[in-house]
This record gives sequence, C-alpha cells and structure tokens, in this order.
Amino acid sequence: MSLDLKSIRTVHERIRPYINRTPVLTSSRLDKASGASLFFKCENFQKIGAFKARGATNAVFSLDDATALRGVATHSSGNHGAALARAAKLRGIPAHIVMPSNSAKVKVRAVASYGAQIVSCEPTEAARESACAEVIAKTSATLIHSFENEDVIAGQGTAALELLEEVSDLDLVMCPVGGGGLLCGTAVAAKSMRPKVKVIAVEPANADDAAQSFRAGRLIHTEKKFTIADGLRTNVGAPNFVIIQRYVDDIVTVSEEAIIAAMRTVWETMKIIIEPSAAVPYAAIAESKINIGGKRVGIVLTGGNVDLDALPWMGMR
Repeated sequence: MSLDLKSIRTVHERIRPYINRTPVLTSSRLDKASGASLFFKCENFQKIGAFKARGATNAVFSLDDATALRGVATHSSGNHGAALARAAKLRGIPAHIVMPSNSAKVKVRAVASYGAQIVSCEPTEAARESACAEVIAKTSATLIHSFENEDVIAGQGTAALELLEEVSDLDLVMCPVGGGGLLCGTAVAAKSMRPKVKVIAVEPANADDAAQSFRAGRLIHTEKKFTIADGLRTNVGAPNFVIIQRYVDDIVTVSEEAIIAAMRTVWETMKIIIEPSAAVPYAAIAESKINIGGKRVGIVLTGGNVDLDALPWMGMR
C-alpha cells in the first residue's frame, strides 16, 4: 500500500466538505483518575456518528464516474454500512449493504435512512462475504471493504491528522482495533507527524486476534466469542497487519466488564454518548493495561451509535 502522510493530507482536502472536523475534549476528572493528560478525539460527533464516514466518503469520491454509476457494495455490522450509504447518496449512486442479522437496530435504521438496499445474512464472516459476493455478481457494484481498502484506510487516518494538528505534543495515541483500517491510518499519520509518538491499539479479550497476531508476528484468525463491542468482532485484514507490524508499538486487550464500565464512565463524566467499541481504549487505561503516568495521550473515540433500548448496564445492580 502506498499509504503515507502526503496521501492522507490529500484525502483530507477531498473529504473536507462532507465530514465534520470533530472536537478534541478533555476531562480533569479523567486526567486525575488516570494520572495522565487525556485528549479525546470525538468521532461520536462525526457524520453518521462514527469515524467510518471519513474512509467511506473518500472511497466513494475516489471512484471514476463510470465505475461509480454501477454503485457500491459492502458487508458491515453498521457504521461502515451507514457511512457508505451516506457517501453513495451524496454522490447520487446506488449502495448495497449486507448486514448480519444481529446488527444493532439503531445501525440498521441508519443504513436504511440513506436509501441503501439492505441484505440480511447470518452473523458469520463467511455468510457476510458470500452474500456480498452475490450482490456484486448481480449488480456489478464495486466492493468498498470496510478495512482492506487503501482509500478507506487513508480516510480513517484523517482523524489522527486532525488530532495531532490540534494537540501536537502527544506522547501516545490510542484507538480500538477490529479489522485494522482505523489503526493503520492512525499509525501512519501519527508516526509521520510525530516520529517518537507511541501508537497502542486495544481490543476486547473476547476478540483478540490482533493481539495474538502481533505477539506471534504472523496473522492469526480466531473464532470470535461474543463481545459487546460490536464494531470489533472482525479479524484483522492481511494488508492491514503488514502496516500494523511496521508502525504499531503494542496491542492490549480488555475484559467485557471493563468495556462496559469505561463506556459508563465516559457517559457520566464527559456527558457524551459513546458506543462500546469507542470505550475500549479508555477501558485499557482504567484497567492499567498500559503505563501512561504523566504522559499526554490522544484517544480516538470512534463512534456514538448506541441502541438506547439495550444499554449494557440495564438490569445491573
């Protein structure tokens, strides 16, 4: 992949009219609790409520006119699907989104609201890929993969670009890892702008293929157990892992309990809505999985699309 800071800056100019430059928020209470200075890049305030708007918009607006007219397709548990549906609507082209049957209702509604064709499938990677291949065969739409796509990765890197433009002297940048699109874009942008910065990814212990792969030095795909962080249930992509090996300093894992507690802490302390996947980096801080004492830490809060009828702490005492 020819991913570098120059390409990420070019992408930023291309998508600027279609995305929000999201705020960076701080919390003195969370700083005190962590013993560090935390800077939260709030992609929960992004278009469609997640960072995925960046990559999908770049991918759609990078297509030539003839290709674009045939439409785009993907499989997604929600945020990438909504982002692709929105970008396709902006460009006036069809979008076909394959969604697993256990997708959060709020995310299904979001995809539908942009006029995309939704195809439901069993909640397995194989079923998602098979259903998406069928759609592409029927429609000749272009696959816009949620993380194994250079245009998508470059788009996701624009969040870290903005973060480091606003807070230039960070010691550490943290984000969640699922397929690795955000992590790759973040790592390339951060290391290019500030070579000494550490990039640390966090994932649920129940979906720890990235951490296992990172430790082993080779790609390991795991059978996922359930995790409340629905955006992180996928395995890391092969092209993504190559970038991760080069640019990422560490990958740590957190428990389901820690994710729920972190999500609730951010809601209560910062008065903002984040989804479980977005809470994963702060969960690592709360569980002392990394040493951040006295450091300046940038955290990408990836999204805020939550099913308000099924909050994870409901029923807990």
